[in-house]
Amino acid sequence: MQDQRFGRAIRALRRRAGLRQVDVAVRAGVSQATVSTVELGHLDRLQVATVRAVAAAVGAEWQPDLRWRGGELDRLLDEAHAALVAGAARHLTDLAWEVHAEVTYSVYGERGSIDLLGWHAGSRRTLVVEVKTSLTSLEETLRRHDAKVRLAPRIGDERFGWRAVDASPLLVLPAGSTARRHVARHAAVLGRAYPLRGGALRTWLGAPASPAGGLLFLSPTLRGGAIQPRTTPSRVRPTPAALLSAPPAPSTVGGDDRASATVVPDSREWAGVDSSVPGDRWRRHGHDDRIAESGAIDGRSAGPRPGGSPPAISRGDG
Repeated sequence: MQDQRFGRAIRALRRRAGLRQVDVAVRAGVSQATVSTVELGHLDRLQVATVRAVAAAVGAEWQPDLRWRGGELDRLLDEAHAALVAGAARHLTDLAWEVHAEVTYSVYGERGSIDLLGWHAGSRRTLVVEVKTSLTSLEETLRRHDAKVRLAPRIGDERFGWRAVDASPLLVLPAGSTARRHVARHAAVLGRAYPLRGGALRTWLGAPASPAGGLLFLSPTLRGGAIQPRTTPSRVRPTPAALLSAPPAPSTVGGDDRASATVVPDSREWAGVDSSVPGDRWRRHGHDDRIAESGAIDGRSAGPRPGGSPPAISRGDG
C-alpha cells in the first residue's frame, strides 16, 4: 500500500469512528501533529512503531508489504528452507531412515504439512522433522510440532502403511550464531522438548531404541542445485620463519658519476630491532646499511670490516 493511500485510509477510518485527530493521538500515545503526518502519507518521517500505534487507534492493523521482482522474493525465502530440508533428508537417509517430504494431512479436523516424515523399519519408529530457518515463535513451534508428533503414527499408517510403535520429534535449525543464541536463551524449555544433541542424537538416529526428541543444527547452502557445506574464506599470511628464509632481493644504487654498489638486505637483522635507532628502523624493512662492494656513495666510502664481514660505511672527508 502506498503511503498516501495509507494516510487516506487512516483518515477514513477515523471519521467513520467519529474520532478527532486529537482522540486518535491520545489512544496511540502520540501528538496530534503525528496523526496529521500519518494522514498526509508522510510515513518516511515516522518510526514503524508509531505508524502501527496510529493504525491500532482506529481499529486497523498495519502490515508492511515488501516486494522484490514479482514473486522471486518468496522463492528466495523458500530457498533457505528447501536447502535445510534437503540436508536433513540426506542426513536421515544416510542413517537408514525412509524419508518423505512435505507430507500433508487432515486428521480430526487438524490440517497441516510435515516437512519431513521419517520411518525406521528396524525399530518401527516414526520421526517428525520440523525445519525452521529462524526460531521466531517458540510457543507456536512447540505446539504445532507436538500436534504433528501426536498424529504421525496415524498419518504414516494411512499414507504409507507404517505400523509405528511411537513417534519422536526432531527440530532442525541452521547452524548459525543467531539460531544458537535463541536456543541458548530458551535452553530450559528446548532442553525438555529436544534433549538429544550432537553425538548423542546421531547415535539415537542410527538405532532408535526408545522415543526421544532431538535438535539438529545444519548449515547447507544451495550451489548449482547441490547441497554444499557453508565455507568461510580465510586469509593466509606468511609466517616470520617464511619471511626470514626467503632469499633477499638485491637492489642496485648508484649514479652516472658515482661507483655503483649493491645493497644486500640482511634478513638476520629483523629480530630484536629498536625502532628508536635510525639504523634499526631501516633494518625493520629487511635492509641493512652495509654495502656488498666497496665504493663511494654520496661522498661515503666503504672500508673492510674485521673478520671478513661485509665492508662498513664510513663518512668521507668530503
